[in-house]
Amino acid sequence: MSRTVVVTGEASGIGSATAALLRERGDRVIGVDLSDVEVCADLSTPAGRAAAVEGIAALLGEEPLDGLVTCAGLSRAGAPQVSVNYFGTVDLVAGLQPHLARSTAPRVALVSSISSTQPSDAALVEACLAGTEPDALLLAEAAVAEGRPHEIYASTKTALNRWLRRAAVSPEFAGAGIAVNAIAPGVVLTPMTAELVSNPQWKSVMDAAVPMPLNGYAPPEVIGHALLWLLAPENSHMAGQVVFVDGGAEVVTCGSFTA
Repeated sequence: MSRTVVVTGEASGIGSATAALLRERGDRVIGVDLSDVEVCADLSTPAGRAAAVEGIAALLGEEPLDGLVTCAGLSRAGAPQVSVNYFGTVDLVAGLQPHLARSTAPRVALVSSISSTQPSDAALVEACLAGTEPDALLLAEAAVAEGRPHEIYASTKTALNRWLRRAAVSPEFAGAGIAVNAIAPGVVLTPMTAELVSNPQWKSVMDAAVPMPLNGYAPPEVIGHALLWLLAPENSHMAGQVVFVDGGAEVVTCGSFTA
């Protein structure tokens, strides 16, 4: 059965790989990115997010939206990370909720990160969850000025995980039959990580922060296949879960359960 799925960040990396897998199995994909996709929009601004929702709605017409995969994100430290990684995700999910609710098996698959287990800025996380984007951007700028730029990405993904837990069981999502979950990758071989992987010094830092004993760095298709499972009609009872597809990094860094 063919399904209609929106993929943000479709132009490269995990988004591109996921969209290709969806198209290979016969699904209709509506890509969202800055260029060369079905809906060109800038998710770093409220106006851009609104335009994305309007563009998707225009393409859908009266047809339901069966799935949404949010791969759009920035790795370069700074305030735009907050706008794209967090607000660009949650605003799009909220904006497309009415279209998802019309599907018989609606699914949302977010892209989180192993970085959500690393040190973050508590105030920035809370500003994101409160929906106060201007305050969150100021806090991100302060983190850069104070020599804590690495905390911004982790904060956006930590906030996303917390938002997910809250939204997934809400009347708007669980109550409408919309399953909302996330995949948290470790290091993935994409254009975003190419410079780090090719630099021996940075690679050493990355390996220490994100040890991946099972098969090492992942190609984007591995994450794409995991996202496709979250989108499956058969995935009818998973809600608010963050599934780490990270070669074991979360277990190594956060510890294992004891008997």
